[in-house]
Amino acid sequence: MAPIPAGTSRNTQRKSASATSRRESGKRLAECLTLRWDYVDLKAGLLRLPDSKTGAKEVHLGAAAAGVLSVMERINDNPWVIAGRNPGSHLTDLQPFWQRVRGRAGLKNARIHDLRHTFPSVAVSNGQSLPMIGKLLGHTQVQTTARYAQLANQPIMQAANDVSALIEEQLRQSN
Repeated sequence: MAPIPAGTSRNTQRKSASATSRRESGKRLAECLTLRWDYVDLKAGLLRLPDSKTGAKEVHLGAAAAGVLSVMERINDNPWVIAGRNPGSHLTDLQPFWQRVRGRAGLKNARIHDLRHTFPSVAVSNGQSLPMIGKLLGHTQVQTTARYAQLANQPIMQAANDVSALIEEQLRQSN
């Protein structure tokens, strides 16, 4: 995770960690906002979620996502990873923060849900299978994963070049 600038408020740090954790793991927004510390097992690299959109599941954390969680401050008497402003509460709305982030980054049309799509798109572009990505995201249907895992143009162009080069090579060899 990129270092958070000195002087950044604790509230902004938590919101930034939530967005980063979402991007690095593909978790649903509700899974990020309602994540409790007792669901986190950094030694095993897992989040053990007792309830999600698709039921109880384990979320496997890559080193970057685990790194985000490992540096987050735990607040006494608050079980939530992304603590809210009120004692004992969790953050309930990331939209105002997201509006500021995307405005500063010049990403006018970027939605917070796009962070969930980033994870599978990078995975598929780097050769991970749809069933594997679906497992990482907690999808029960490969068709759902296919909608999330959009390929970037560069790998598509590379695949087209590779296939056409193979065909050309085979044609040369047959002559």
